[in-house]
Amino acid sequence: MNQEALDYHSKEPKGKFSVVLTKPMDTKEDLALAYTPGVAEPCLEIAKNESQSYEYTSRGNLVGIISNGTSVLGLGNIGAAASKPVMEGKGVLFKKFANVDFFDLEVNETDVKKFVEIVAALEPTFGGINLEDIKAPECFEIEEQLVARMKIPVFHDDQHGTAVVIAAGLLNALKKAGKKLETVKIVISGAGAAAIACAKLLLSIGAKKEHIFMFDSKGLITTSMDVNKYKKQFAQKEDQSLIDTLEDADVFIGLSKAGLLTGEMVKKMANIPIIFAMANPVPEIMPNVAKAAVPNVIMATGRSDFPNQVNNVLCFPFMFRGAFDVRATKINEEMKIAAVYALASLAKGEEIIPSPFNPNLMKVAEAVAKAAIESGVSQK
Repeated sequence: MNQEALDYHSKEPKGKFSVVLTKPMDTKEDLALAYTPGVAEPCLEIAKNESQSYEYTSRGNLVGIISNGTSVLGLGNIGAAASKPVMEGKGVLFKKFANVDFFDLEVNETDVKKFVEIVAALEPTFGGINLEDIKAPECFEIEEQLVARMKIPVFHDDQHGTAVVIAAGLLNALKKAGKKLETVKIVISGAGAAAIACAKLLLSIGAKKEHIFMFDSKGLITTSMDVNKYKKQFAQKEDQSLIDTLEDADVFIGLSKAGLLTGEMVKKMANIPIIFAMANPVPEIMPNVAKAAVPNVIMATGRSDFPNQVNNVLCFPFMFRGAFDVRATKINEEMKIAAVYALASLAKGEEIIPSPFNPNLMKVAEAVAKAAIESGVSQK
């Protein structure tokens, strides 16, 4: 696989995409319209009214995929240049699944303020910004500041894409288990970008904060710990171990490290336990181990070779497709929640999460667009 992946990326043409033309460029007349002197006309219209850039350029269907390479997949802080294959990969998924065009921008800047200034200055170019692979807690600060400053959608997929797919899968898992989100005990292993966004989105759709137990590398997050404000909002009053917290827990969401759970720990959970084990490439517990311990366990992982893969491609292309279709100024909580329920509705049979090749995924975009209109952030 290693050499195959290198060959895939290096064969001509190198990389995974190229720019294609959308207008005729075959005659002198075509050239005169595409560039000087004809190009002056749309320039003048945009100068009079900047929103006309959506009429006369590709901006309205163009997302900027922007990273500083500080938290890339499971590779960690590998730097901006090394993150480029991932950003190109993200872009081709946007195009393949939702026909959203993209430019990837790898920014060699780790200072929050400077990074924000760079991205904010790019607003005239793009219809939206997809932040990618930026480490926590800086990713929270960067997104918050950009959302406040920019008049186009800004979306950190590592946070919200993961959260939307997990929430959709959890709704279906709870339905199969005959349980309600409002009453279940949820244990989350991991307290980074995805974990915190997931917990916040679950609160938005009905989970109770007192029922959420979040662990970081030092243990259960409690009020006595010195942690950042993003973790602090999920602090419990009393400390206890992971194995003790799993006692009668209904849901385990793993965004942490391989092999964390054992079969004996799964046995401590409530009847029909629900496990999202998303450490990659090796999950917190392998599905066969969990099922051997508790045969009626409901499982999801981050891997494509097991059922119920938590894959962000189920969210981000359609989130932006919906936002772009109504020229939304932001991606708000209502749009994320709409995506959760639309995605959950597409799962069939035994699955709790639909396949990335489900032919009806564009319904997620439709739900997002509808929510944008109803929540007052659309401009079309």
